[in-house]
Amino acid sequence: MSAVLHATRAELLRLRRWPAVWITVGAWAALALTFGYVFDYVSWATGTESFASDPGTGEAARDALLAGLLPQAVPDVLVQGMPMFGGALAMVLGALVAGNGFGWGTWKTAFTQGPSRGAVVGGSLTALSVFVALMVGATLVLFTVVSAGIALAEDQAIVWPTASATAQAVGGGLLVLEMWALLGYAVGILARGPALAVGLGLVWALVVENLLRGVGSLLDAVEQVTRFLPGTAAGSLVGALTGPGTGTPGVLDVLPGDRAVATVAAYVVGLCAVVVVVLRRRDLA
Repeated sequence: MSAVLHATRAELLRLRRWPAVWITVGAWAALALTFGYVFDYVSWATGTESFASDPGTGEAARDALLAGLLPQAVPDVLVQGMPMFGGALAMVLGALVAGNGFGWGTWKTAFTQGPSRGAVVGGSLTALSVFVALMVGATLVLFTVVSAGIALAEDQAIVWPTASATAQAVGGGLLVLEMWALLGYAVGILARGPALAVGLGLVWALVVENLLRGVGSLLDAVEQVTRFLPGTAAGSLVGALTGPGTGTPGVLDVLPGDRAVATVAAYVVGLCAVVVVVLRRRDLA
């Protein structure tokens, strides 16, 4: 355990001094804020129809749009972008963390001069999980401040979300982003570099799964396969938290909530096992 803690501290030092990591985290924050609040607030302020949530038209629709910008709706806004671009950026982060270890010689140095391979891998995975938690926690704080600012600016009562709703959103967001980050990490390990892993991850998350779901509407066999895909599980988990009919890209209602959670958790455990086995047995020469 002491070796894992030391490896975690060393990996955290590497990651927090690496600009690419902070650029990825910042890109997620910017995209989440833009699609979660900026577009809808501009739509509400100008009286135009929202293309982000598409609540319809009329005064009731504008009221619903404003309600989605207030603090009580923070849990839903927090997770709604995670199945699509949040997952894609988490994959990029995981691929960078794992893949650059080959190009820089970090894995070889750590395995030959440091503690056991298991401790090094455990420290690296723990550090990645810390940054995933940082992404979720920082986004929660950012959204809370922005939504409270909107409420004050528009003279609306500030009603905070319940602790249970916030905890469910944070837990679901952590599971979703952790799964995508580990998927990118695993591809980075298998590809022995970040470039191919980032490319494959983005194509899979943004293109391949959507195409397969489109084909699945025509072929039942393909539809059954899509039920086990990571994007389906992540989208269904978020859909169970936010409710159906949000219209947000990537949010689905294919799987019930409990099955979606179990599938995402199974991916997290399985990907960790794959990474540990591959790195412990691979010749890095």
